[in-house]
Amino acid sequence: MFPWQFLTSPTGKWLGFVTAIWVQAISGNNYTFSNYSHALKSLMALSQLQLNNLSVAKDVGKAFGLLSGLASDRWPTSIILIFGAVEGLIGYGIQWLVVSQRISPLPYWQMCIFMCIGGNSTTWMNTAVLVTCMRNFAKNRGPVSGILKGYVGLSTAIFTDLCTALFSSNPSKFLLMLAIVPAIVCLTAVLFLKETEPASMPSEQKQEAEFFHAFDVIAIAVAVYLLAFDITGTHGHVLSLAFVIGLAVLLAMPLGVPLYTFLYTPSGTEPSCHNDDIEHQIKEPLLAKIGGPIEKPPEIQNSNEGINLRDVVGKRQPLIGEDHTIIEMVQTLDFWILFFSFLCGVGTGMCVMNNMAQMGLALGYRDVSIFVSLTSIWGFFGRIVSGLASEYYIGKCGTPRPLWNAAAEVLMALGFIAMASALPGSFYIGSILVGMGYGVLLTITVPVASELFGLKYYGLLYNILILNLPLGSFLFSGLLAGLLYDAQATSTSGGGTTCVGPHCYMLVFVIMAIACMLGLALDVLLAFRTKNVYAKIYESKNHTTTA
Repeated sequence: MFPWQFLTSPTGKWLGFVTAIWVQAISGNNYTFSNYSHALKSLMALSQLQLNNLSVAKDVGKAFGLLSGLASDRWPTSIILIFGAVEGLIGYGIQWLVVSQRISPLPYWQMCIFMCIGGNSTTWMNTAVLVTCMRNFAKNRGPVSGILKGYVGLSTAIFTDLCTALFSSNPSKFLLMLAIVPAIVCLTAVLFLKETEPASMPSEQKQEAEFFHAFDVIAIAVAVYLLAFDITGTHGHVLSLAFVIGLAVLLAMPLGVPLYTFLYTPSGTEPSCHNDDIEHQIKEPLLAKIGGPIEKPPEIQNSNEGINLRDVVGKRQPLIGEDHTIIEMVQTLDFWILFFSFLCGVGTGMCVMNNMAQMGLALGYRDVSIFVSLTSIWGFFGRIVSGLASEYYIGKCGTPRPLWNAAAEVLMALGFIAMASALPGSFYIGSILVGMGYGVLLTITVPVASELFGLKYYGLLYNILILNLPLGSFLFSGLLAGLLYDAQATSTSGGGTTCVGPHCYMLVFVIMAIACMLGLALDVLLAFRTKNVYAKIYESKNHTTTA
């Protein structure tokens, strides 16, 4: 079998998905800022506002994800992954040199640039993986998004716990891991992750679903394993090494699926794939992909519901559910509802993740690594459960997927209220709820965007939505949290830069809870506006099942 034939065989296709899992398991390095932010603050003598703006610079790197989105429609997956590997090596490598004091601290503006480069590296990794896998497994977008985004959620805990076990949470060695490990994993994925033809037969779709259940079980095992390590306190050298070995075994277990297909797929039955077939699958509208042509009755085409408008020259705008160009997409009200509801959730979530260290210290916790891990692990559960459940309820009763985003906004609002209360244990509860809601939002928005606006320009569409991460980080972390924290520090500690007490972030938490309630209203509105789209997907899924 020639190499290309192997990569497009069932074995090669699933091996590519396994390497995609590994890439996602290390691409959440952008959420680990709290693990080394205190070292940067001390070394560079920064105020909290300066530190928060440094984290914003990291998140601004995601704004340049538009480049990876454009590139994903023109370049192969391998090139996108190589860009991410190189950028991560440079961005986090320079930060490691500074924190390890191998070089003198760079000027503030230069640190902002390298933080931005490191943050941008993850957009190339995520774009390569999500675009390729959403196209390869177009019939199972919810489970694919849940699994891949779930491992992104676990990546923070994976890095944090590995550093704790091997290096006693040393921030410089932590940054060295962030620089080297993702580069190695991405270069490995370059060899195996390619676009292939999605399943077309019901038997293939059924087998895909069974394999995704196996991946879910393995992912849950990884999450429980990490959680057990976190809640059992400090560990000796031997137990720490045993933990690292066990984690390596768990991360290797997804290889069982491609091994199974290699051993049990009859010779000569592996489907071939041609570039023309892939291009046809990418261009074909979502609803047609799922179960046949889209019927467009005249009464729907001429409606004023915002789903089937005509432009000024008489050309029909694409229906929601068909492929949209970027210009066509931004002209729809549905896109802006999705955009701003996503901003309310992920912007406030980014604020917590960027300020976790200072929030914990303000409430009297010396070591905040447990909160970083809790947010990561429970974010995983939010991702994996929402991916499975949303797909199940679409097939069962056509439940609009945006309703799951609405539920996530409620979880996050409750989490912020718990944090604001500053009661014993409330920061633990708040970390869990915020992490879970944040995970749901990142997972559900991925398939929602593809279902409403198509897969043809999905790389760029995804990165336009991801602009909410730097924008939200700037609004909620850089401005809101930074300014209010410094104001509290100045008024309560005689002009110092450190604030201690529940009052430091109380107003921040209250404002973010209100923002999540706004996001809730927008998500419910989007669910109402798109209920006909999901009714058609429901009909198509059931038609495919009974065919």
